Amino acid sequence: MLLPLHSLRRGEIGSVGQVVGKPEEICRLAELGVQVGRPIEMIHPGSPCIVRLGDSKVCFRDGDSLKILVVQEPVH
Repeated sequence: MLLPLHSLRRGEIGSVGQVVGKPEEICRLAELGVQVGRPIEMIHPGSPCIVRLGDSKVCFRDGDSLKILVVQEPVH
């Protein structure tokens, strides 16, 4: 099930399932490393939120994070 990025809590990991928006918005997010299938970890929820994408930390405002849908990893 796809969930908005902001639904992840601190420390939760998911993978990017879909990025929605205008082509230029999707392209900008892809340049930041937001690509389908890529693991994403919530570092600091809220507005703005901070996530880890690979070795980088990226900060998103509400508008950006709502365009990123994730598949939440099961909690063990």
